[in-house]
Amino acid sequence: MHDSPLYKEELRHFIKSALEEDIGRGDLTSLAIIPADQKLSAAMVARENMVIAGIFIAAELIKTCDPLAQIEIIAADGLEVVAGSTILKVNGNAQKLLAAERAALNIVQHLSGIATLTRSYLRKIDHTDCRLLDTRKTIPGYRKIAKYAARMGGAVNHRMRLDDGVLIKDNHIARIGSIKAAIEAAKAYDTRASTIGITVECDTLAQAEDAVEAGADRLLLDNMNNEKLRIAVEKYKGRVKLEASGGVTLETIRATAETGVDYISVGRITQSAPAVDIGLDYLD
Repeated sequence: MHDSPLYKEELRHFIKSALEEDIGRGDLTSLAIIPADQKLSAAMVARENMVIAGIFIAAELIKTCDPLAQIEIIAADGLEVVAGSTILKVNGNAQKLLAAERAALNIVQHLSGIATLTRSYLRKIDHTDCRLLDTRKTIPGYRKIAKYAARMGGAVNHRMRLDDGVLIKDNHIARIGSIKAAIEAAKAYDTRASTIGITVECDTLAQAEDAVEAGADRLLLDNMNNEKLRIAVEKYKGRVKLEASGGVTLETIRATAETGVDYISVGRITQSAPAVDIGLDYLD
């Protein structure tokens, strides 16, 4: 079972757009060379160790090209596999499968890259109670599936959109004059703020103090060193949720988590994850 990030109509539209972009008016090479009734069997194979994400999207894309194709998903989304593992098998019309090949691979390679990098970050902090969060740093139009891939890697999804919660940042504070005024305005504008929670971005411990006193539910401690994070944890943990953010890498996330913060958000997992290497091997 997969935890689909897209409604049926969204998935249909996504696949339609991907195929139109790649195939255009038709796969000229396959149409010219491959007999219309020729069959083909193939296996999608991992060329490196990875966490799978997007395999069901690839299967739906193949089915869109060839509704009669027989597809067997070997490795479900969220599963960790080693190099050489078969993750999907397919048998169907050769022309149609060749037309679907590139788009299907692109989807799984990109999303599995996100899931794999996410899992690498998660392993660094799994000895702590800290949770890994993704961000809104995604390619426009691909946010739902990118955040889905991060979830398959083990991250917790942060805000999907700007209407998912109140996050008061430095630009907001500069416009209204103070953290207290920003929090009061947010609560007055939308009574849901008390349910959803108000997060305030804090660059300094003084700002953190102001935010807590003004009634923030969560502090986004931006680019603070570990010494300052430990001070914030000692003073505020249990009163508000604490999220560390800013420039977190695989080399630094362990020490950051060990300060005791509740969350660490990492933009890199969706913004700059490298695609993994997956091939389609033909079996006959």
